[in-house]
Amino acid sequence: MMLDLSHLAGPAKEQAFQDAKARIHLVQTARWVGFSRAQMAVEELERRYHYPTCARMPCMLLYGDSGMGKTMILEKMERQHPSTLDERRQIKLRPVLTVQMPPSPDERRFYTRILEILGAPYSIREQLGALEGRVIHLLQKLGTKLLFIDEVHHLLAGSHREQRRALNLLKFMTNELKIVVVVVGTSDAFHALQTDLQVASRFEPLLIPRWTATDAFRSFVVAYGKLLPLRKPSPFGEPEMIHALIKQSDGITGRVTWLIGRAAEIAIGDGTEQIDAASIERVSERLRAVAL
Repeated sequence: MMLDLSHLAGPAKEQAFQDAKARIHLVQTARWVGFSRAQMAVEELERRYHYPTCARMPCMLLYGDSGMGKTMILEKMERQHPSTLDERRQIKLRPVLTVQMPPSPDERRFYTRILEILGAPYSIREQLGALEGRVIHLLQKLGTKLLFIDEVHHLLAGSHREQRRALNLLKFMTNELKIVVVVVGTSDAFHALQTDLQVASRFEPLLIPRWTATDAFRSFVVAYGKLLPLRKPSPFGEPEMIHALIKQSDGITGRVTWLIGRAAEIAIGDGTEQIDAASIERVSERLRAVAL
């Protein structure tokens, strides 16, 4: 089959020769596209990862609306610093570790969740202090340098007393471990941390804002489009496409990629092999119809 695939990036050129079912599956597979704000976040995290140990490590608050790509940033860091086997000690080192804040602020659930992730046994009858000490010891033993605490906006779900205890937990982790702790969440996370000036001063905020119709957004859409195995070129960078995507996604990264991906699936399935602003509008209309 002779195809002009100059509109695609390297791997997508080969993928474009696969059948429709395989290509639709590829479209549905998550992929990293390093837009400017996300790349800035990765660079800041990388700088902190290599920071020398000191009494006050440069911690961070990474926040933004749900669907803005925060989880993809965390996963990017985990891929860049994967677990490795220390053959001498026969233990699996975990330089980067991600744990979710429990739905309600609870120190015991937080510590047991870390132990579960690490595959370490524990007893529900253990004293809180024992759990705390074991988690600190394990993270030090496993060489953890970067600890992500996701969904930190759950701090707001508890009572005032629970919130204070959770904030004190964050202070304790940074003081005791002397590693970089990065808390991740929505704008509510920013407000939650501001209730304690000591905590707020320890976590430098970095916002992942919603998209607007900027050159940066256009570059992101074009780069994303080059990774989709469509056999014909699509006007990803054209004003009509950019306007349609901003309008239908409210500037949320996850919605942008879902709209493009769903339109690409349809284009592969019906053989048109390209998408445009009208395709985005039709996908959005179909979604609204289903919601009704």
